[in-house]
Amino acid sequence: MKIAVLGGGNGSFAAAGDFALSGHEVRLWRRDAEAVATHRAAGSRILLKDHNGRHDVQLALVTTDIAEAVNGTELILCPAPAFAQPDIARLLAPHLRDGQVVFLPPATFGSMIFAQAARDAGNRARASFAETGTLPWLTRKHGPFEVAITIRAKRLPVGVFPLDRAPDAFEVIGRAFPDAIEPCGDALSGALMNAGPIIHPPLIVMNAGPIEHFERWDIHKEGTQASIRRVTDALDAERIAVRTALGYGAPHFPLAHHYAREGEIWMYGRGSHDRLTDSGDWRERIVLAEHRYMREDLRLGLSLLVSVADLAGVATPLAKAFLAIGGTICGEDFAQGGRTLETLGVGNLDKAELQTLLRKGF
Repeated sequence: MKIAVLGGGNGSFAAAGDFALSGHEVRLWRRDAEAVATHRAAGSRILLKDHNGRHDVQLALVTTDIAEAVNGTELILCPAPAFAQPDIARLLAPHLRDGQVVFLPPATFGSMIFAQAARDAGNRARASFAETGTLPWLTRKHGPFEVAITIRAKRLPVGVFPLDRAPDAFEVIGRAFPDAIEPCGDALSGALMNAGPIIHPPLIVMNAGPIEHFERWDIHKEGTQASIRRVTDALDAERIAVRTALGYGAPHFPLAHHYAREGEIWMYGRGSHDRLTDSGDWRERIVLAEHRYMREDLRLGLSLLVSVADLAGVATPLAKAFLAIGGTICGEDFAQGGRTLETLGVGNLDKAELQTLLRKGF
């Protein structure tokens, strides 16, 4: 199938390389004109490393022209950080066509941003927007055009906007991720599967001392201690309580399964945490006020969780506490400057009205 991948980070290169390795026609779009020119001069190739070795794969196109990238594609995958979504959505909006699926892994309810951008651009194409609970690859770039994939996701809970178009959307996404996609309802259900706002805020806030002290720190290894795991599970319980109050059923993909060596299989399968830390790729320099764990997962992810919890009538004391502490670390008011139902333009809807919008679209 023809797939467009948007962005130039870890997830985008893993997606482009892995799709090309699977035989799909892949177009890679990014805004950095100099990086695109350099990539083209190097042959528009990606060196992908995984447990099977090294794979030199060819992309069909590397471009700064988003219209050229998405023209004629069935799937448009955008694994860019949530804070980059509004700009990318505005660029993409005029070019969407009937039947295309925009897949955001994960998205912090970014499907609403992309759908609204299309509406605001006057584009009435019958496109679908979907999001899942995690990036489909545990991955890090090892060079400008080189990416290592430690794990490929085994189970991806996916929500679709509007839900009425879900069957067609799942057919398209399923061809890119065979045997991995699990429908979980509408896009808000997909957003409430996002693992990032649960796993990363406790790790980056409760490890703030060693993060600032050491040049490089693996918050997933030395930073994941029993006390922090207890807080993570409690924060995850708030997420699951919100899902339950909104009528979303199990499986909720509790984060505890990510760490377990037996029992229910989580998104990355059993033993994924050990494989992540064994790779050494997450031993990195972290600048607290700048890292995406803070700017995306905490600031945007938890503000969304708190906002949706208020609509559902669920208390989220831990999420609010991390928002307050993270904002203090960064010298900002994260509770006011994050992503909420209000900033997404749907804060005036009650629960029933929001559910109607999620099913039928604009």
